[in-house]
Amino acid sequence: MVSSSGTPSASPASVGAKRYELVTLGDELLLGLTANGHLTFLGAQLGRRGVLLDRNVTITDDADAIARQFRESWARADVVITTGGLGPTCDDRTREVIANVLGQKLVFDPAIEKAMEERFAAFGRKMTPNNLKQAYRFERGEVIPNPNGTAPGLWVQQDGKVLCMLPGPPNELQPMFVDQVLPRLAKLGLLLEREAYVQFRTAGIGESALETRLQPIFDRHGEALSVAFCAHQGQVDCRVSSPGGQLSYAQLEGIAAECAVVLGEDFMGYGHDSLAKICADLLRGQEKKIAVVETATGGLLAGAFTEVCGACKFFAGGVVCCSNDAKMQLLDVPECLLLQHGAVSAEAAVAMATGAAETLGADYALAVTGFAGASEGAGNANRVGSIFIALHAPHGVWSKKLSYPGPRSTVKVRAVNAALDWLRRELRRAEAGISLSDRRTGVMQ
Repeated sequence: MVSSSGTPSASPASVGAKRYELVTLGDELLLGLTANGHLTFLGAQLGRRGVLLDRNVTITDDADAIARQFRESWARADVVITTGGLGPTCDDRTREVIANVLGQKLVFDPAIEKAMEERFAAFGRKMTPNNLKQAYRFERGEVIPNPNGTAPGLWVQQDGKVLCMLPGPPNELQPMFVDQVLPRLAKLGLLLEREAYVQFRTAGIGESALETRLQPIFDRHGEALSVAFCAHQGQVDCRVSSPGGQLSYAQLEGIAAECAVVLGEDFMGYGHDSLAKICADLLRGQEKKIAVVETATGGLLAGAFTEVCGACKFFAGGVVCCSNDAKMQLLDVPECLLLQHGAVSAEAAVAMATGAAETLGADYALAVTGFAGASEGAGNANRVGSIFIALHAPHGVWSKKLSYPGPRSTVKVRAVNAALDWLRRELRRAEAGISLSDRRTGVMQ
């Protein structure tokens, strides 16, 4: 297929026939010192464009291991992506080893040297001589500029194949891949120019219940429709696609729209936006601000909001206060309330949310308190995993008790997602103008 611009236009079938392999390099990965986030990120980005990675191999920084694995991957794949080993130190050997395997010379590129000098100067640092190692590129290859680091990526088209070499730091690799590598691969017809599926996100409904509710819609399209679910903590994603091409993208959007109507408030939105991003958009649209106060989640809730660009437009601020003194001094929580009901209680959560809204001048406020771990002294009434969430809104304040047995990290994430989802639902209702008497709430104080 050829697009109107004359460049190859990939189809789902043609893209699916291409073999991609990822080679992640670094002793730190095999020692467990660094998580292999490159597989997660690159696999997701390629999957969105209709490509399923055939294999990921993680190897050491040893030159023989690099050469052996690259020869194998180059023989098997249409596209080989490598990560790591492009830096200035003695254990960065990827560039030299692969050049030798491909039979290409490395040539010094003054433009790379200039870019490195400018970056060092911007940070007020002097560039050491070993950094010049990064200024070499393949004689029959291209440079992928690195706006966030000194090691550029490298691009080679040879033997009817593509080699893409990327630096290891995620803050460098990820924008390079999205902004530069994906467009190059799409131009060559090696992946789709847009996403291969339509994804919608749900919250507050389990994976099996979600499938049961939506199955009548899916059944109408038979084998032409492919459905996949991905469960997270507190939410489930659903992807609808047509690998054989029987259904157009517009038809897939129509199917997703049907699902949204059936799901009602359990439908979060289309695409990949987080709960915090969805809440942020609703807050901005209604010109409202949110404040948060946390004990059990230790700042994760505030962090979710500040990850959204332009947080100052909707996020008034956050407080992490674990001691009773902090609750009293920062939020005016009455001491008698804490003594009577305890810091982990519906009453304390409501007082914290109200105090956060008033102190920080917010329209809405979320409070999270509870026992996330076994060492926090949970009593018989509140076992480990007991979480109280309170939501303060312009028309009232409510609290609810949740129970999330599991490790501390899981309890914290699930509590944050539950709080965000409650806020999302309340903002949706406010947007729709649903009256107070019609709201489905917890215990109103």
